[in-house]
Amino acid sequence: MAIRWGIIGCGNVTEIKSGPGFQKAEGSSLVAVMRRNGDLAADYARRHDVPRWYDNAEALIHDAGVDAVYIATPPGSHLEYALQVCAAGKPAYVEKPMARNHGECQQMVEAFKAAHLPLFVAFYRRGLPRFIKAQELIASGQLGQVTGINYRFVSTQQNLDPANLPWRLKAEDSGGGLFLDLASHTLDILDFIFGPLENVSGAAANFSTVYDVEDRVVMHFGTTAGALGTASWNFAGAVDEDVIQINGTQARLTLSTFGNEPLRLERKDGNETFDLPNPPHIQQPLIQTIVNELQGNGKCPSTGTSAARTSRVMDNVLRSYYGGRDDAFWTRPDTWPGLKHRARNGKR
Repeated sequence: MAIRWGIIGCGNVTEIKSGPGFQKAEGSSLVAVMRRNGDLAADYARRHDVPRWYDNAEALIHDAGVDAVYIATPPGSHLEYALQVCAAGKPAYVEKPMARNHGECQQMVEAFKAAHLPLFVAFYRRGLPRFIKAQELIASGQLGQVTGINYRFVSTQQNLDPANLPWRLKAEDSGGGLFLDLASHTLDILDFIFGPLENVSGAAANFSTVYDVEDRVVMHFGTTAGALGTASWNFAGAVDEDVIQINGTQARLTLSTFGNEPLRLERKDGNETFDLPNPPHIQQPLIQTIVNELQGNGKCPSTGTSAARTSRVMDNVLRSYYGGRDDAFWTRPDTWPGLKHRARNGKR
């Protein structure tokens, strides 16, 4: 029997990346969508041939014809909706980042564990052929022993209206800046390839006067196998960059988090590339693993437990900027040390 899905929050991410994947995955169907604006929910349902639409999340969650729920709202509401889905006795698939901080993630994990229900998170790159290949190359010893990992990300500044900031730049909605939204993908892939990251430390700063969240981050970490890593994110640059380099004793692997270019494996005796393009609906491969697991035919590689590890890493990196991440820090911006530093430099 097909798994019948309902979506809470049918916004942009569901138009191409995820929504069609629920309809095209084998053994899956999309039967209901919800958005607070009923007109927009109805429009989405019409365009995507979805039988039912709602403007109330509770109504969708308790729809007897919905077997599992995909929560595609901003992170600030993930915990609330996930706990409602759990209380209704249904599995949940939560957009990334999983929540605003690790504490919220743990509340979800514990609730679903107590209810004996599966909890999945949309770190969909774990299902993409390019990253599965990277994992296979490293696990099979093609690089020798991995000794170092380096990641660099740069994007240009956005032209923003301070009175109308996107939710990704509001800590109460996202849990931080673009680091939460974008870096989470890279950190989760590193967890996928190498296992839980260790000895994580970092620093963050704010360059902009338009928003209060961090826009520059540096990080150091290690892996359980002994490799050392560095990573940096700069959302106030001039030239875009997105490069992961994994150095081993026998070869180096180069790829990106967000690109679609071939993986490049460099050895002393020659180079090799692997062209593994992303699918049209980029979440569909991971959705298929979720459907398979719900039908008793496999395991999804992206769970609440694995996603919570990534949130813990991000909390460790951002802790000094926000003066702690274990509370509702988004309610106390006047106490953020990162903003006090900006004020000392005459930028507030």
